[in-house]
Amino acid sequence: MDFAHSLAAISAEELISGAGLVLLLVAAWGGDKAARAISVAALVVLVAAAALAVPALAGGVGGKAAFVFDGQLRVDAFASFAKLLIYLGAGVTLIVAPSFFERFNALRAEFPLLVLFAALGMGIMVSAGDLLTLYIGLELNSLASYVLAAMLRSDGRSAEAGLKYFVLGSLASGILLYGVSLTYGFTGTTSFEGIRTALSAGPLSIGATFGMVFVFAGLAFKISAAPFHMWTPDVYEGSPTPVTTFFATAPKAAALALLMRVSLDAFGAHVSAWNQIVIFASLFSIIIGALGAITQNNIKRLLAYSSINNVGFMLIGLAAGTPAGASAMLVYLAIYVVTSVAGFAAVLLLRDENGDPIEAISDMAGLSRTRPGLAAALAIVMFSLAGIPPLFGFWGKFVVFQAAVQAHLVLLAAVGIAASVIGAFYYLKVVKVLYFDEPADKVRGNGDFANTVLLALASIAISPLGYLGTKWLGGLAGNAAAALFHVV
Repeated sequence: MDFAHSLAAISAEELISGAGLVLLLVAAWGGDKAARAISVAALVVLVAAAALAVPALAGGVGGKAAFVFDGQLRVDAFASFAKLLIYLGAGVTLIVAPSFFERFNALRAEFPLLVLFAALGMGIMVSAGDLLTLYIGLELNSLASYVLAAMLRSDGRSAEAGLKYFVLGSLASGILLYGVSLTYGFTGTTSFEGIRTALSAGPLSIGATFGMVFVFAGLAFKISAAPFHMWTPDVYEGSPTPVTTFFATAPKAAALALLMRVSLDAFGAHVSAWNQIVIFASLFSIIIGALGAITQNNIKRLLAYSSINNVGFMLIGLAAGTPAGASAMLVYLAIYVVTSVAGFAAVLLLRDENGDPIEAISDMAGLSRTRPGLAAALAIVMFSLAGIPPLFGFWGKFVVFQAAVQAHLVLLAAVGIAASVIGAFYYLKVVKVLYFDEPADKVRGNGDFANTVLLALASIAISPLGYLGTKWLGGLAGNAAAALFHVV
């Protein structure tokens, strides 16, 4: 594909880049007083970028997957599917953030710009066709995320979260780069297509195996899979809640999509070589997430361990190594992103009479009697995360277990089902506090209209009404997964 066609194929990234630079100048001259206007403009940019990404859901440029800039980027249905989830998470963050930061007099003009450039990096990540492009997109997202975690300067927890994220993230980047260098050294290329061709020529060498292991270890940190999960609870708790919402949605979707791209595209010729790594990370994440959440009394830390647990279930779909498994993983990911939006929109509405956020689960006691609508929404989120029918979260677990059984990973599916029963305990504990404990009567603050609307829409999407979209969602996910296996 020539240069002109390559430019046309990445119109969404060009729009975000150009708009980000223009808004950066606006922020420089307008200062923090222009923060709300910049947030609105950034949201419009993300909506427009999503509109530009939609046509590629049909299969890429003109309905066919395309390599652009000599294979550095890949425009296909998979990248488009992931970008829509990324833009959704980033857009929700821009909607809920201004009112939150204004209560602390901490709304900065750079906040929407950081979200915008992080979204740009994530878009490059999921479209990467080369290890170097992968790293550029990953670091663009990561550098913005480190600053976002420490955005609330008046809160010591936020500074601590930013520092921990930066130190551990830098370590993970080093591990990933070491894996990239080993992979390049033993295959002679950084192109995903070239790596796949080189590795398919014969058995996997020891050096290439070590390279693959280090790449997987670096990416495991980014998706917060155990045993590389240690940063997640502290960063989720310490970061401002809108930023935590962002971390739980957009970067999570981007990192999981990137892991799928690397596993099934670059290392797709040797599924059996990385399959055991993914199975171990899957089971360990499910167990660590479930056990770690049981003792938590902070709702944000509980949702952090929940994210580790849910990543484990998603990895079951990847472990299958089949188009059905990849499709199931994308379905689960889409449902999880919407559920996370609902969960953190509810958390943002938990305020005391002074407008300060409430995070302790014990302070939500008896919420069903004082704020029945908010309690019902939180209960829907908890039941959906637990995978209890008829909530839509059940469908995500069902499709990944089905894909595992079809791939003859019956034992993995059985252990996953058993672990999901154990994990349901801490979700039900929250529901029990909401509905059966004596009212603590601490949640008294009025919620923002935008948060309330987001919570209502997301709760409806993960309610039993969500099953009306299973065929549509399954079709999009199937088309996206097929692109990874070069079927389309």
